[in-house]
Amino acid sequence: MVVDVAQIISGLLVGFLVGLTGVGGGSLMTPILVFIFGYAPKAAVGTDLLFAAITKTGGVFVHHGKHRSVEWKIVGQLCLGSIPAALLVIYLMENVFTKDDTITRVISSSLGVALIFTSLALFVRNRLISRRQQDETAIERITHQERFGRWQGALTLLVGLVLGVLVTLSSVGAGALGTIALLFLYPRLATVRIVGTDLAHAIPLTAVAGLGHMHMGNVDLGLLGSLLIGSLPGIYIGSHLSAKIPERVLRPILATLLMIIGIKFVM
Repeated sequence: MVVDVAQIISGLLVGFLVGLTGVGGGSLMTPILVFIFGYAPKAAVGTDLLFAAITKTGGVFVHHGKHRSVEWKIVGQLCLGSIPAALLVIYLMENVFTKDDTITRVISSSLGVALIFTSLALFVRNRLISRRQQDETAIERITHQERFGRWQGALTLLVGLVLGVLVTLSSVGAGALGTIALLFLYPRLATVRIVGTDLAHAIPLTAVAGLGHMHMGNVDLGLLGSLLIGSLPGIYIGSHLSAKIPERVLRPILATLLMIIGIKFVM
């Protein structure tokens, strides 16, 4: 496994931005790998999925161990939809859509759509979260009050299914889109629980999808090592500087950038 200095620097930059803004690494990393380093979309997606599974694990330890903010029942319902969907997508890519140009076209289009939706989600995510935090003390003790009654579990599973397909094809969506979906499904769930639950669901999903891509030969281990070397200190630095840089300025810039990149992928 050979590490690359430029890739380490890219990992450092993306990790820094993730720690600073909370924007998902896949939204930034996959386009960088495709447009700057010239990786094929399937290799970029496969490598980034395992990269996400590893980097998100530390966040879950914090949320579950320190904050006790993971709703495992909701995680389980999401996984009932997302994991089978991820496995089905991997199976179809390996056995049905076997031509490289077909796979590239499908992944590129999916990546573009996911980036566009993620961009839109970033524009509204902060507004939804800030509105919720105004009454945070009143809802901190509430776990998962259900909005749709007996349909709640089925709708949560459906959200997991959609995320499973989108994340496996594009490596994008588990963060911003998952958060928006949970905010809609569980309007009385405390913000810290939304974030912790979404993060906990992303780990098994990205791990299963990433291992599936590895089985197909879509993971570059040297690239993965380089990205990890750079991203881990980047996340640490960004997290500690997040209070000093106004997120209301930086996040719209990133959202606009993702929108432009997403349109480029689609077209």
